[in-house]
Amino acid sequence: MSHVLAIDQGTTGSTVIILDFNGEVKAKVNQEYKQIYPKPGWVEHDPEDIWTSVLDVIPKALKLAQISGNDIKAIGITNQRETTMLWNRATGRAFHNAIVWQDRRTSSFCEKLKRKGLEKKFKEKTGLVLDPYFSGTKINWILQNVPEAKKNIKECAFGTVDTFLLWRLTGGTVHATDVSNASRTLLMDLKTLKWDSGLCKILSVPEEILPEIKPSIGLFGHTKNLEVLPNGIPITGVAGDQQSALFGQACFEMGEAKCTFGTGSFLLLNTGSKIVRSKSGCLTTVAWQWKNKITYAVEGSAFICGAAVQWLRDGLRIISKSADVEPLAASVPDCGGVQFVLALTGLGAPYWDPDARGVICGLTRGSSKAHLARATLEGMALQNVELLNAMQKDLNKKIKTLKVDGGASANNLLMQIQADYLGVKCIRPAVIETTSAGAAFMAGLGAEIWKSLDDVKKVWRKDTDFVPKTSEKQRRDRLKLWQGAVKGTRIS
Repeated sequence: MSHVLAIDQGTTGSTVIILDFNGEVKAKVNQEYKQIYPKPGWVEHDPEDIWTSVLDVIPKALKLAQISGNDIKAIGITNQRETTMLWNRATGRAFHNAIVWQDRRTSSFCEKLKRKGLEKKFKEKTGLVLDPYFSGTKINWILQNVPEAKKNIKECAFGTVDTFLLWRLTGGTVHATDVSNASRTLLMDLKTLKWDSGLCKILSVPEEILPEIKPSIGLFGHTKNLEVLPNGIPITGVAGDQQSALFGQACFEMGEAKCTFGTGSFLLLNTGSKIVRSKSGCLTTVAWQWKNKITYAVEGSAFICGAAVQWLRDGLRIISKSADVEPLAASVPDCGGVQFVLALTGLGAPYWDPDARGVICGLTRGSSKAHLARATLEGMALQNVELLNAMQKDLNKKIKTLKVDGGASANNLLMQIQADYLGVKCIRPAVIETTSAGAAFMAGLGAEIWKSLDDVKKVWRKDTDFVPKTSEKQRRDRLKLWQGAVKGTRIS
């Protein structure tokens, strides 16, 4: 039996899953690692923590699946996308901590570029807005603020997390990325799928430090000099986490959409071979490339989703574990007027306000931790309503179903709230770790374990449908209350 190993390197931890030829998950192991907050609005990871977490979970997954490394026919990688690293090619060591996608330190630089009238140019070329979210301004910050990186520019290599893992997995022989990750840097032209020298110049990013851009499905390299895996295993699938989740949900047709409930929430809609330019605050991005066929998507992202539940657990300590939020929220019939706008690291689409801050309002003497828990779930759902509404406006088309995945999609109450407020049926798959599954499917296609997208569709399975139970007026009235609360976040 052929097995595929997928590395899902996420914001709060690294997960490895092993799938067999039938798409059955034979093992899944996760390990969290340290989050670093040097200043308010700054978020970092130690690259060595990331690498160690990956090395730690691989042998555990092999043991759980009761196979050896020799049974792995291909490896797929999916990753937190815009998180940025620069390292020394000679030593392999990073010049600075990884700057995480949530990090806001380049806000003033983005504003400076906007004042110069450059946002239109970036949006036209890359499909993105000028926001600290993306990698390009993070590269600029490291080069401007880390003397060792600037001094050793000839030995410097840039990578998002996929590139860093490829480098380490192949013993420093491969410096590459895929089109989906490259499309999140502010540096790649959406049409040509090449680094744009003009944009590199604006951001003062030397092109020679950038990785080679490759299709998402195909051979990237082979494992080399690893204690946890034998040499020579092909790495044949790479994609950013949200594009990987879209693939893992088998959203292969134009108009199909998914929403991943992870650290943040990310709604992607397949637009096929067409580049759809958003006028409603969403992003245009590359979904994936297989051979010569390019698939694009429209994306809306909210930076805080499941992370809000972690905050209830670790910050406020009103729950002891994340799973406790569902029964606590279900203990009250509604949020009792409490609103929680989850702008803990700024607002993403469709507002794009990096200076916005979280708001809890509508409190009374009768408000309880259960009302706050319920307001948290409602806030998670309502920000997705705004994303879907923006996408439907761009496409001038109503979406009838939405596939849902990610850790928080296991929360039945949240999924029902989501369906109610969207007015759209939400479909949860049997395997909710579709980010990992997508990377495995891509790797399997790249290694020809599966021959076609139809083969992948056959191994995707549905778990539960969540059907809306509210009226159009109820949905409209609830969204109006939410939008009033959102105004309170805009302190700039």
